[in-house]
Amino acid sequence: MRKFLNTLYVLNKDAYLSLEGENIVLLCNKAEIGRVPLHTLEGIVCFSYPGASPALMGKCASLGVDLSFFSPQGRFLARAVGEERGNVLLRQTQYRIADSEAESCLYARNFILGKVYNARWVLERATRDHPQRVPVEQLKRTSAQLAAALPLIEQCDDLDQLRGLEGEAAQRYFDCFDSLILQQHDDFPFAGRSRRPPLDNTNALLSFAYSLLASDCTAALQSVGLDPYVGFLHRARPGRRSLALDLMEELRAVYADRFVLSCINQKIMTPKHFQKQENGAVLLTDEGRRAFLGGWQTRKQETITHPFLNEKLPWGLVPYVQALLLARTLRGDMELYPPFFWK
Repeated sequence: MRKFLNTLYVLNKDAYLSLEGENIVLLCNKAEIGRVPLHTLEGIVCFSYPGASPALMGKCASLGVDLSFFSPQGRFLARAVGEERGNVLLRQTQYRIADSEAESCLYARNFILGKVYNARWVLERATRDHPQRVPVEQLKRTSAQLAAALPLIEQCDDLDQLRGLEGEAAQRYFDCFDSLILQQHDDFPFAGRSRRPPLDNTNALLSFAYSLLASDCTAALQSVGLDPYVGFLHRARPGRRSLALDLMEELRAVYADRFVLSCINQKIMTPKHFQKQENGAVLLTDEGRRAFLGGWQTRKQETITHPFLNEKLPWGLVPYVQALLLARTLRGDMELYPPFFWK
């Protein structure tokens, strides 16, 4: 099992990362502003313009430390990847299945089963935890609609039809999302998803959380020898981490969405953490990213019981466990890929 260590988030947009011995050295205008032992890290997420030295990128690749680069505004740019590892036969199996829409659908529908099941659970949990503050009847009605979609998804053998079922379920879920915002509602209204760019504070948080989750899923897939760019539900497209997007579907609601709601309802994020651009885009400030990432790292350390393995592990290891289960299924060690059904 992968050892769960810390992730280093570099938020200074002028910082340059270099390697000295076994340490990461952070420089700003050629002056040292920080130093971190590399062996204590499992990942580095860099939001700076200057980037990192080739020596550090090579060292991270050799040690399996995930190094991801984002723009200072939070848009994913690239990842440093070392020599390809893993069983070539596993990747050949992945590519063969991806070339067949019929076989791809067998895996894709389990990703979507997990997504819809977990979205329904988020709504049910809200009715139990806050029955006086949420529209219980509306949430129960939507929950029943999502429950009715599960057997249709489970039996679906066509990718286009599956995408239609997923889109309808996602729309029903997000139609209720505004009701789950219990604090600061005037500052965090939600009328629906807006992506490129996000047009309000809530969508800015959701987009940032999904970017972080996609990076975690990418690293998890590579750690077990799978190609994160060749997916089953999301078809291959240059530059798109299709399999990582597949894997994160079942984790969106219970991992990213619940965290965003916690940040709003617990007032970890407030209006001061956002700035609006001339084109209407809403972005996190440096202080906002710092507050969000601090909470994200804390959430990754929280312990849960994995529903399939029935073992305790940190939230941050869930993508790695699911990637491992997917690899075992592709190898033929398991008959069906078990989605993450949160309880």
